Amino acid sequence: MSLFDEGLALFNAGRFYECHEVWEDLWRPSAAPQRLFLQALIHFAVAFYHDQQANPTGARRQLRKGLTKLAAYLPAYGGIDTAALYAAGVRRWLTGPPYAPYPAIQ
Repeated sequence: MSLFDEGLALFNAGRFYECHEVWEDLWRPSAAPQRLFLQALIHFAVAFYHDQQANPTGARRQLRKGLTKLAAYLPAYGGIDTAALYAAGVRRWLTGPPYAPYPAIQ
């Protein structure tokens, strides 16, 4: 299993802290355009981790960063339906924390 797929499985299982750790290992050596895409996904994972930890300020800040970066990769990138993740993020941004249930990445 690739690091990306491992992170994806962790994200979809709601294990956001572990997900961000795995994706950071992939992000560190990466170059554009993959680097910014991974940053966007990491921001989503960290936002939802903060949400799980009852840190609404951190959750909102990270979600904003994720949305800003993910916008460059709409409607799809690398086989990921970025439009669906972006829309789910916007819905959560508008309603505010808590963000659960969390979206899955398709």
